[in-house]
Amino acid sequence: MAASETVQAESGQEDIEALRLEINALDNDLIKLINRRLEVAVQIGTIKRRQGKPITDFAREKAVIERLQSMNPGPLPPQALKFIYREIIAASRRIQQPLKVAYFGPEATFTHLAAMNHFGRGTGFVPQPSIKDVFEDVEKGRCPFGVVPVENSMEGAVNHTLDLFFTTDVGIVAEIYNPIAHALLSLAEDMHFIKKVYSHPQALAQCREWLGKNLPDAEREECPSTSEAARCAAKNPDSAAIASSLAGQVYNLNVLAPQIQDASNNVTRFLVIGRDRPSKSGKDKTSLIFATPHHPGALFAVLKPIADRGVNMVKLESRPSKSASWHYLFFVDLEGHMEDAAIGEVFDEMRRLCSFIKWLGSYPKAEETWT
Repeated sequence: MAASETVQAESGQEDIEALRLEINALDNDLIKLINRRLEVAVQIGTIKRRQGKPITDFAREKAVIERLQSMNPGPLPPQALKFIYREIIAASRRIQQPLKVAYFGPEATFTHLAAMNHFGRGTGFVPQPSIKDVFEDVEKGRCPFGVVPVENSMEGAVNHTLDLFFTTDVGIVAEIYNPIAHALLSLAEDMHFIKKVYSHPQALAQCREWLGKNLPDAEREECPSTSEAARCAAKNPDSAAIASSLAGQVYNLNVLAPQIQDASNNVTRFLVIGRDRPSKSGKDKTSLIFATPHHPGALFAVLKPIADRGVNMVKLESRPSKSASWHYLFFVDLEGHMEDAAIGEVFDEMRRLCSFIKWLGSYPKAEETWT
């Protein structure tokens, strides 16, 4: 090596060391600032408890992240900033008051992933074997919040979730949209060794074309959940599971192929259920359940106040009422919060026209995609 090259190499190493020292100093400042932020959060929690207010405020958390994303000049990507602050907020909650969140399990399902995306990975999560068990945990106060699926862009509504809102006193406090990204997981390191594929029936259906093209001769076996499919694949080296990448981490499986779902726009909406009433965020949804009198034009009459006041109806779903044959319950989502004058007026007028109506909650409107 020439003398000039040696000098340049030594100079470059000195530059790296100087920059590393700068990073160390910045990290020292960050640790101090994060801990100070947590201390301030503890003070806020103390005041909230004294005033009888709930510790968790989804509207405030959403506003914090949106404000930071709006002022972020980069190069930190918006989603990375969101992830970082979601975990900082989760740590703040944990210090103020340990939080348990029930979810429709088992571990490593897409509902579990949605719960972690919303509450942060540091939260105490409680898997439950059924959606009804999640509602029961929240209704009986064992967990302040629960996470359940309510609809999928490909498969439609999760009817059991809708039915439970009628039979319980649990409300909606937040919503989550998560794209469903299926991966092929296995102990094997090559797809050529795969003789059997495990998964939930919906996941098998959502990956039918990919399986037909890439594993046409592999046997398909249905499982009660994608997480259970991963557990089965972890016992059989010539098998694979269709599940989330999180399931691969939990069961120590290789990702043989990511993103194998046939449709790229496969998104599931999840609801966070609880007993709190979230404050107004400025971008909210209000969910109602109602029944109409059994006569012609009743549904039109009930929905007319929504249009008359210029309120945007973003969802209308019907379910057979289990109390009477050929009677239906309707679920509606409106843009706005119950504290908004227009929403309050709509609810009051609908109440006069309905045979039954229930306010399920007003809560911050979520992004309709998550990456």
